[in-house]
Amino acid sequence: MSFSVTPAFRRSPAPKRGFVRAEDVYLLPTGIVGGEQAAAAVIGGQGWPLADGTLAFTSVGVVWREDGTSWIAILPFAELSNWAENEGDDMARHVGRWVRRLGGKRPDWAGLSMDRPRLMGIVNVTPDSFSDGGLNLAAETAIGNALIMTAAGAEIIDVGGESTRPGAQAVPVEEEIRRVLPVVRELARRGITVSIDTRHAPVMRAAMEAGAKIINDVTALEGEGAVEVAAQTGAAVILMHMQGQPQTMQTNPRYDCAPLDVFDYLSGRLAVCEAAGIERHRVMVDPGIGFGKNASHNAQILGSLPLLHGLGCPVLLAASRKSFIAHVSHDEPADQRLAGTLAVHHMGLDAGCQLLRVHDVTHAHQALAVWRAVSAAR
Repeated sequence: MSFSVTPAFRRSPAPKRGFVRAEDVYLLPTGIVGGEQAAAAVIGGQGWPLADGTLAFTSVGVVWREDGTSWIAILPFAELSNWAENEGDDMARHVGRWVRRLGGKRPDWAGLSMDRPRLMGIVNVTPDSFSDGGLNLAAETAIGNALIMTAAGAEIIDVGGESTRPGAQAVPVEEEIRRVLPVVRELARRGITVSIDTRHAPVMRAAMEAGAKIINDVTALEGEGAVEVAAQTGAAVILMHMQGQPQTMQTNPRYDCAPLDVFDYLSGRLAVCEAAGIERHRVMVDPGIGFGKNASHNAQILGSLPLLHGLGCPVLLAASRKSFIAHVSHDEPADQRLAGTLAVHHMGLDAGCQLLRVHDVTHAHQALAVWRAVSAAR
């Protein structure tokens, strides 16, 4: 199957001078290296750490919007500060803030250090999830499969009781709680870090009281009472971008520039969280691959993942078995998308993502181990 994607950004030979407001400029880390190359680049002033991890970026895409077009000009990192200073004090301060957030230390999140990428295993206690619907509907089965995942290398288990696949119908809150609570309670009792995948405040509260540590919300805490529950319980939070609602989100989604629109939305939701008392260090962001996005949008966002580090938060990539993989390949069913999933995971690791949300933990763990070894040897 042939697939083409329109680039998210139009290339410019150099950043536009004098006519761009500082607040309209974004920085996209490029020229990302690892291992000894990363260390040498940082020591030599030719690069900057990416999210305080083992990677570094040696060049930067200076991105801005103008007249409906999103432009990008690539600068060596060593030239970035000079360019910004020549543009004036506002730009110098703005770029300085971006650089500090791109490279700043990521505190521990949900009790886990963010100095290396980790795996989150998916357990959907639902009859209708797009990939594993019905497989874990019995609590005992869900718990057993979660234990297999942790033994295979998952450090977080994400438990969901309502499908949010395209076209999915809402589940009554009482039913969602009935499905997830026994699983959350037993996994937490065993010392496993549990995430509750829900968009409903009553489910969030019930799961946190049962021992969950993380709230993973596809609506970025937009639901009634959700921000308040997250603030009151002290939960670690995952904010995901979704355009529209599950029932309609894949009906002709539109963006001015998908990577920038997603960034702006998540930045706005972070501001809401901080205003409610949820500190930025408690938040992880997820660009929401497949949620209100066509294949081209997904490709553009995946190609610009390092941009999200400019929010100063860890980044989750949740692309496992997504239909995007089939759309750019041969329309494979969900259980035949492992190779494509691992390819996307590799992109996420190279972009500095700290957490991968996966169905196939054994395969993902092996791929992650190989990536770590090769990345360290560069």
